[in-house]
Parts: sequence; structure tokens; C-alpha cells
Amino acid sequence: MTLPLVHHADYDADSVPDGHRFPMRKYSLVAEILRERGERFAVPAHAPESWLHLAHDPAYVTAVLTSSLDGKAARRVGFDMTPAIAARTRASVGGTCLATRLALEHGAAVNLAGGSHHADYQGGAGFCVFNDVAVAARLALEEGTVRQVAVIDCDVHHGDGTARIFADELRVFTASIHCEDNWPSDKPPSDLDVGLEKGLNDEAYLEALATMLETLFSRVKPDLVYYNAGVDPHMDDRLGHLSLTDHGLRARDEMVAAACRSRAIPVVGVLGGGYSKDPMAVAGRHILLVEALQSLAGCD
Repeated sequence: MTLPLVHHADYDADSVPDGHRFPMRKYSLVAEILRERGERFAVPAHAPESWLHLAHDPAYVTAVLTSSLDGKAARRVGFDMTPAIAARTRASVGGTCLATRLALEHGAAVNLAGGSHHADYQGGAGFCVFNDVAVAARLALEEGTVRQVAVIDCDVHHGDGTARIFADELRVFTASIHCEDNWPSDKPPSDLDVGLEKGLNDEAYLEALATMLETLFSRVKPDLVYYNAGVDPHMDDRLGHLSLTDHGLRARDEMVAAACRSRAIPVVGVLGGGYSKDPMAVAGRHILLVEALQSLAGCD
């Protein structure tokens, strides 16, 4: 069995130049690396507007899709709201929704984009336009394919948008392990938060993560886990402030995969952030998620 991988050509919006702080080209590079390994991709449809309304203000959704978002709101996101950005984010949301269905069928799946956890109901922020995990989780709950969801967010930045969207939703348990002294300054409470000191290394990080996972699974028994595997905790990341190595990121992804596998919980992996100057290095670190989840899906 092959681990389902979801990719769309629109993930790489060519309207964002290579010099931008957000290394958009990493999505094409991830796909290129995996194609060279013989992997094939499931191609998602763009998320319909009605799905986006499950997690976002309809007026905001319309403004994004019509490229009419006001300048202040666009600056908060970090991108000009072009048709290419609208297409990219709809494809990314559609990808996480497709990966949800595939994970429930196969035990795991990866959307080779996603993890836009700063977007909340009111709008986007921090390079996140629509919150793909929030939309996909709401859709799965509405369709009745799951009854309880957990979000394990290991991006170096707090999952503030996801926490806000699900603040009053008992069917979604949100957990975030992040650098405490980092953006965003306003960190609304998740159901479980682990704020880490700057400069934390592999050993200390993995110890904190192991404790968080034990606590999470003692408090909730999800039918499905969304795993945000942002690689911005890496020591070379420009925006991270932690000191994980490639080995540490691999061990992190394997720890989350093993915790879910031992409990027979399907996992949807999403890429999350990564802001090193070398897009190829970032892409290589994102591949670690795919390798970790291969075993969860019972893949060779």
C-alpha cells in the first residue's frame, strides 16, 4: 500500500517572488523530490466557497476570491490578494479535505501543503489565508465521518487561528507546542498549550513533546488527528528561534506517527511553516513527514 500524497500544481503561486520571506517554491520542490522517488499524487479539487464558510466569515471569503481584500487585511496576511493566491489557498484547503478522506481509508495521508493555522474566522494572518485544517475538520464532522478530532500542531508558531475557531467546539481538541517568545504575541488558549523557551534543542524538545502527547491522549480519544508538521523549529529557520536539527525533526515526526499508530488513529499530515533561506533545504525537511507516516499507513 502506498501512503496517499495530495498535491496540486496551484500550491506554488508564481505571483510570490523567490525573495519573499515565504518560500513558495518549496511546494514545487517537495513534489519534484517525491516524483523522482516514483511517488504519484492524488489531485484535489479547489475547495468550493461553501466549504470555506465552515470556518471563515463569508464576507472575508468573498473578498479573497474576488481579489478585493483591503490593503490592511492583505498586509496582515503577507500576500497581495491575487487570483493566483486565491487559487492556491482553495487548492490547499481542497487538498486537506481530500487527505482527510484518504487518511480515514488508509490510516494516514499527507497534503503536500496546508497547515495555515493563523487564519481565524475574521480573516488571515502570517501567510495563512484560509485555515485548511479547520475547514477539513468541520467538513468531516458535518458529514459524520468522524465524531471527535484532535489537532497536534508542532509548527514553531502558536496555532492561534485554529484555537480561536474551535474555542467552543468540544468535538475538536487543539494542542500546540511552540516557541513561547515568538509571533504571534497574542496566543489564545488551545485545549493544550506547551510554550517552549528560545533555543531549545532536540533532546529537550522531544521530552516536552512526549509529555504533551501523553497528556493529550489521556484527555481525548479522537477518531482522527490532524498533524501540523511545520519545519520552522529547525535551527536554521529565520523565524523559528528553536534549535532542532534534521535528526530532531525526523524524531519528532516519528514520535507523533508512533503515538497515533499505537492507538490506531488515522492521521492527516500537513506541511506547515518553514522559512530557511534555502528552499531546497526546507523541502527536504518537509519530506521527513512523508517518511514518518509511511509506516502508519502500512506502506512499504
